[in-house]
Amino acid sequence: MRASVGDQLVQHGRVVGQHDKVGEIVEVMGKKGEPPYRVRFQDGHEGVCSPGPDTEIRHRETMTGQ
Repeated sequence: MRASVGDQLVQHGRVVGQHDKVGEIVEVMGKKGEPPYRVRFQDGHEGVCSPGPDTEIRHRETMTGQ
């Protein structure tokens, strides 16, 4: 998994009724875009994440259509 600053990290809900948690990657702490990532979530919370299999990276270029 590789990401850049500005990409979105999406943690999919694990149980029925649990919403996805979406955040913006504000720092890439690994080498060459690899985890861990510092993420700012929509509620303002920031944390360091090492994504698991329930996580998706939405690249900035894909979101803007470039």
